Amino acid sequence: MSTLLIKDVKNTFTKTFKTDPLLIFSPGRINIIGEHTDYNDGFVFPAAVDKGIAAAIQKSDSGYSTAIALDLNSTVDFELDKLKPSKEGSWENYVFGVVAEIQNRNIVIGDFNIVFKGDIPSGAGMSSSAALENSVVYGLNEVFDLGLSKHDMILISQKAEHNYVGVKCGIMDQYASMFGVKNNALHLDCRTVESKPYEINFKDHQLILINTNVKHSLSDSAYNDRRSACENISELLGIKALRDATESDLEKIIDKVTPSNYQKALYVIQENERTLKAAKAIENGDLEKLGRLIYQSHAGLSDQFKVSCDELDFLVAQAKKNKLVLGARMMGGGFGGCTINLIAKNEAKNFADIASKAYKKKFNKECSVYFIELSDGTHIVN
Repeated sequence: MSTLLIKDVKNTFTKTFKTDPLLIFSPGRINIIGEHTDYNDGFVFPAAVDKGIAAAIQKSDSGYSTAIALDLNSTVDFELDKLKPSKEGSWENYVFGVVAEIQNRNIVIGDFNIVFKGDIPSGAGMSSSAALENSVVYGLNEVFDLGLSKHDMILISQKAEHNYVGVKCGIMDQYASMFGVKNNALHLDCRTVESKPYEINFKDHQLILINTNVKHSLSDSAYNDRRSACENISELLGIKALRDATESDLEKIIDKVTPSNYQKALYVIQENERTLKAAKAIENGDLEKLGRLIYQSHAGLSDQFKVSCDELDFLVAQAKKNKLVLGARMMGGGFGGCTINLIAKNEAKNFADIASKAYKKKFNKECSVYFIELSDGTHIVN
């Protein structure tokens, strides 16, 4: 967590509103393995990281509320009883959405001021939106003493995204950001919304992210397409979600589905299995096995689920050339964003340099490298 971020939001808040704020840090997240399994009621393996959003928040007696996005140098004033979504893609929808969802629970809050700033790289697929929503709901819960549990809060954040931002996200991002545990990944069951923390001893290894800095326009339509394919196959199988299917169940309907949809469902079933194997590997301290599962996850995302892209595949191929990278895969929805790499510490810098140069040569574009650590979830900063 950057102390500079905290300082920035605090200073801006006290200068602007002449009062001391409550300070919140809400982290972004990575996902070690388990991609596109969340909306299939499956398992995912996210972790909160040391990059995120810092927010300063306090009650206001001005008769209206004010939110300041420091990164964007943008301010919005609003009245709590006149909330409606702003134009599509506006940052204030994340704030408005959270407030609206709290009010939908017949909970009364008063006017407030909030200033926030983040260091989550944009387009990296590290869930800056969930971090922002969580910082708002967590701050309001504290300032107005609403008595919401962390579970209540993540459901409010998720609904805000559904109803105000227009993204039908699963619960993983909000959950990982809220419940993160330092040095742990959370093996999260997306059906019960309960998780088990697994402490990861990386020994002489670490995680690095490489951002392709591309976002292909396919991503939203492809997401909806994959989601409906999974739902249709579940319906054919007479089950609630693909989480309940085995490979042999799937074989029984092979002639009723297109080959490409068959592969998509097969990927989800196999990826769900991989998250269970990954939990075992972490428990046994077997980083080599974890790395192999991460590589397999990428192969499935690229060849079966078809949500990768040339840039992501290229970076994973670069990783495979280096014996000191134990595993690499695309992370997130796909068609851009980051690869996550499990690599020997003493090789991390060298690999990052070589991969960056190769990427620049191939795509005439820079990629960005982030060194990350697993951190605690949304919390008050003293």
